[in-house]
Amino acid sequence: MAQLPDKAKVVVIGVGGIVGASVAHHLVERGWDDIVGIDTSGVPTDIGSTGHASDFCYTTAHDFLSTWTTLYSIDFYEKLGHYDRIGGLEVARVGDDARMDEIRRKVASGKAFGARARLVGPAEIKERFPLIEQDKVQGGLWDPDAGLVVPRSQAVAGELVDRAVAAGKLAAFANTPATALVIEGGRIRGVVTPRGTIAADHVVVCAGLWGRLIAEMAGEDLPVMPIDHPLTFFGPYDAFAGTGKEIGWPLLRDQGNSAYMRDTGDPTTSEGGMIEWGYYEETHPRLCHPREILEKHQARLSPSQRDLDMEQILAPLERAIELTPILGELGYDARRSFNGLLQVTADGGPSIGESRKARGLWYAVAVWVKDAPGTGKLVADWMTDGRTGIDHARIDVARFYPHQLEEAFIEGRCREAAQKVYNPAVHPREPYATGRNIRRSPFYAREVELGGHFMELAGWERAHGYAANAHLLETYGDRVPVRANEWDNRHFWRVSNAEQLAMSDDCGIINLSHFAVLDVEGPDAVALMEWACAARIGGDANLGKGIYTHFLDDEGNVRADLTVFRLEDRCRVVDGADAGMRDFAYLRRVAADKGFDVTVTDLTEKIITIGVWGPNARATLQKVVADPAALAPENFPFAALRPITIAGKPVLAFRISYVGEQGFELHMAYDDGLAVWDAIRAQGVVAVGIETYANSRRMEKSLRLQNADLTTEYNLFEADLARPKVKDADFRGKAKHLEYRARDKQPAILCTLVMTDNDDAKGVARYPVGTLPVIDPATGETLVDALGRRSYTTSIAYGPSIGKNIALAYLPWDHAQTGRKLAVQYFADVYPVEVAAVGYKALYDPENSRPRS
Repeated sequence: MAQLPDKAKVVVIGVGGIVGASVAHHLVERGWDDIVGIDTSGVPTDIGSTGHASDFCYTTAHDFLSTWTTLYSIDFYEKLGHYDRIGGLEVARVGDDARMDEIRRKVASGKAFGARARLVGPAEIKERFPLIEQDKVQGGLWDPDAGLVVPRSQAVAGELVDRAVAAGKLAAFANTPATALVIEGGRIRGVVTPRGTIAADHVVVCAGLWGRLIAEMAGEDLPVMPIDHPLTFFGPYDAFAGTGKEIGWPLLRDQGNSAYMRDTGDPTTSEGGMIEWGYYEETHPRLCHPREILEKHQARLSPSQRDLDMEQILAPLERAIELTPILGELGYDARRSFNGLLQVTADGGPSIGESRKARGLWYAVAVWVKDAPGTGKLVADWMTDGRTGIDHARIDVARFYPHQLEEAFIEGRCREAAQKVYNPAVHPREPYATGRNIRRSPFYAREVELGGHFMELAGWERAHGYAANAHLLETYGDRVPVRANEWDNRHFWRVSNAEQLAMSDDCGIINLSHFAVLDVEGPDAVALMEWACAARIGGDANLGKGIYTHFLDDEGNVRADLTVFRLEDRCRVVDGADAGMRDFAYLRRVAADKGFDVTVTDLTEKIITIGVWGPNARATLQKVVADPAALAPENFPFAALRPITIAGKPVLAFRISYVGEQGFELHMAYDDGLAVWDAIRAQGVVAVGIETYANSRRMEKSLRLQNADLTTEYNLFEADLARPKVKDADFRGKAKHLEYRARDKQPAILCTLVMTDNDDAKGVARYPVGTLPVIDPATGETLVDALGRRSYTTSIAYGPSIGKNIALAYLPWDHAQTGRKLAVQYFADVYPVEVAAVGYKALYDPENSRPRS
């Protein structure tokens, strides 16, 4: 047995799985060497999910990142000679109209993100998959790029490891578990194994089902859990005997029954001569913590293959036999059938990226076979360049708040995820039922009394509208359409649009307690923020001001969108809730890397915010502040900060507006919030739900949202948020920012679109949610810019003040003209849209006179 090295540049924990092997391969591609890979058991693994995975890939998903990682992975497998692009069907049964709608939505999402799926009818389904009962299906989709990793992803993992070893870049060690991590001074320094300690400044955890156990060694957790996934086999099935094929018929997904089915090809192949039927438990999923997984010697098949009780799957199997009777004709192979463990996550995204506890410790956990090579590339690029070519916000392990890493929260959210792996379809606005009421504003009880329609973000309960305001529909109902389609209306409350209109006529109060608030203190506080931000932060002129700004990455693209308060003794960052923890971790890392003497503190639960806006906002607040004259325009310029007092409580007022009206953000200590809320409400101010702030009025004002409209795939000029002058001080991404500034034109620009007709084929007015492809009506194809980036809506909402559905989308420069006629696809229907504004230009109050009044 080879000697375990005592040091390495990188240690990959779990190199025997397809994720670990892919990470090692891509690190080698990026020029890394002196890599050591270890695994608890064999290399390739004989105990992990890779060892039993079904190994098929479909390309459809409702987010770009998932589609990208799958398409990359398919091409990667194919270039290795390990992919059979056999194609895949997904069907909707007769009577299951909701599933057919979801299939239509998947095809539209595929058109947005680059998948080639298309709708098919029952006859074509039968032609492609003769085992199905044609009269049982109403339609489906055909994914020509779906297929199977052959002969197994397990074999591909072994080949990737062997190549890296042969190249002299990797040393791989089976039967070598990680038993501890060496962490000193907040940095990873090595990995302890039974065979010795390997000193290393970089460690990548690709331990799959056991990833949480490795994270525990670093004093942290990952919000993922293994679940039982019944995999059953029926046979013998000899239709492809003598062909040498690993699979004969296309893949079949029957997601309305939470199931899929495929043949295993020629009986002479390693897994051949069977029909495999897999199922995801919708009602009573069986989850386990990795500490509960058996050891190898205790398991009948392997630790990740748990025994299956036929009673667990009897009802869905009977439904499957109705669709594909062959399952009832062949023999059930109980010996080969099992519950395969795979992972679900608390928010739908894997845990990838650098640990917040230890610099140099990286994770790539909760990744399925279809995404493994793509994930390997992302991790290698991230470790090498400090960024990825595709925005990684939704998978960054740094995105989680502390409460989201508590065991009870993880189990609850993962259980919900397990119930929706295949069915039912997950709505873009789908709320979670568990992990609720964790963070509540100081006036939450008041909002409950108002009949708040609550949704949750980052643990905060946020009312999107209030039942007590239903009377406003008597005044504004003719401007607030009824959403006849259930999907469009789901998790939406019509009263919220009426609240917006009332605010614009008088004054409204909005709960913004969800803001992430970070204080940067110390001798280098301003220097840190100057380096991190594209806008100027330093200088006496900025004291007492709120500065809207962005973090850029080294490629000059947009990493964060936030406001910095220049206070006398600190810089205060006011950030979006979903971005707060990533930006908190980022600032601390930048400070450490650059040697800035600062302390960054999370005050999110200690400081809360209230917005007061409308044409009468100033006059209303003057009735409750200790010094009414302090709010006069001549004493309180736009974008200024001023200390005021309301109900005897100190408040930091910021004259700004995200809703296009005159008014202020009011920032205060959590314990003072109720008194301030009550004092303002006592003036008859209407409570306005967050729907107005986050969606409807934001869209009418063409305001951009981080991680939706603003990502690391586009620069500030394309987002049309670059300042006229680039500051003299250096900042991250400045060189690339200047390069983009020098262009005659940008490859794309963020535009505002309006739907000019929103009636579907049945004559029902539609109010889209989710992501829609932007299409050239002349060709029917999705727009693609000069850099290969596809056009799709990044935000969309109905604007009651404008009376139209409004969307933001990056358009190729040659399509970005005001008045240009384009189209979008929503489900299966195509709707005309018009470019209403190129770049940052509001539809409501385009001169921005109302906020500055």
